[in-house]
Amino acid sequence: MIAASAAPTMEIGYPSLALGYALLIIPFALMLWHRTPIVGRTIVAIARMTLQLLFVGVYLQFVFKLDSPWLNGAWILVMIGVADFSIIRGCGLRLGRFLVPVFVGLLIGTVVPLLYFLGLMLPQSKLLEARYAIPIGGMILGNCLRADIIGLKSFYDAIRKAEKAFLMALAQGARLSEAVRPFFRDAITAALAPTIATIATIGLVALPGMMTGVILGGANPMTAIKYQIAIMIAIFVGTAITVALAIRLTLNKSFTAYGTLDHAIFTATRKTKLK
Repeated sequence: MIAASAAPTMEIGYPSLALGYALLIIPFALMLWHRTPIVGRTIVAIARMTLQLLFVGVYLQFVFKLDSPWLNGAWILVMIGVADFSIIRGCGLRLGRFLVPVFVGLLIGTVVPLLYFLGLMLPQSKLLEARYAIPIGGMILGNCLRADIIGLKSFYDAIRKAEKAFLMALAQGARLSEAVRPFFRDAITAALAPTIATIATIGLVALPGMMTGVILGGANPMTAIKYQIAIMIAIFVGTAITVALAIRLTLNKSFTAYGTLDHAIFTATRKTKLK
């Protein structure tokens, strides 16, 4: 467990937070000076971030106060559901076909390392204690989301772009599992590469969120380091599981009875971009 705080966490008052928004004058001035077309999108993104985090802050105060394992588990399921929608929309794929298999991949990829972390590495805590389960689950899930988008997009876009080679493999007698193998390998590599790069440079390039949070909470830096090592392992395991499962579980929904790619899996917007 986290060591007792050496000092109370310094509170950021709302006036101080408003000063933080004032810092945004710099990037907005740069964007306006260079006439970049992303000013409106940036304002919307910052407004969404603020509202979402304020809502989550209010809700988490309620959840932490009750600290019910059922409520905590339900909140993690809600987070997985939201991530599920985001992944499928981000990949430009049909929601109806991918909703369930991607959800199952995310669920297993998040819950397995989370329960291992909470049950074996933090045996003193209750299995689904809010202060551990929700933030650690959120960190694992956030990385699974990013890896799933990269993995699924890479996999299906690559097959579509190299469809002649894919059909040639089928024509030469390859089974579907054999024909998709090189695309699967490339998609897994692309999806895991950012996490591997982060692991390789962590602590040298930037102090990660978990470690920073534990230190800001007043814990000993070595305690923060051990937490960070544990969470990075959990994140890597979670992303590997969820990407592999997401691709495998969607295969049955994405190919015709003859083994060819069903182009109806792409949304109209995605089809236009791929042309």
